[in-house]
Amino acid sequence: QVHLVESGGSLVQVGDSLRPSCTSTGRLFSSSYMGWFRQAPGKAREFVAGITAGITGTPRSAYNEDSVKGRFTISRDNAKNTIYLQMNSVKRDDTAVYYCAADLKSILGPVARNAATYEYWGQGTQVIVSS
Repeated sequence: QVHLVESGGSLVQVGDSLRPSCTSTGRLFSSSYMGWFRQAPGKAREFVAGITAGITGTPRSAYNEDSVKGRFTISRDNAKNTIYLQMNSVKRDDTAVYYCAADLKSILGPVARNAATYEYWGQGTQVIVSS
């Protein structure tokens, strides 16, 4: 069983930075692909960023290029069972509940952008960007 807990969401202003994190209690964290998704009020959940396990080398990351390109960075610290989402130059459109998710089945290949691929989810952390 995997339990994911997000933290670090807050109320910030346009242009600010913040770094939500997600910690896993599962023993399989280091071999799990991980992802960040977000859901704004009235909108569908969307892929934000993902990162491979990095078992065979440096973890590879992927982003929703249309919405967060060049502003967000995903990273992981396997020693702490934690992933991070560095959010820079935030915009009003970044306001959403941010969820982390774990994909335990993927071993090789690219990060999955489909939420259905991820088996475990956190409860979410709220990010509100005000002008």
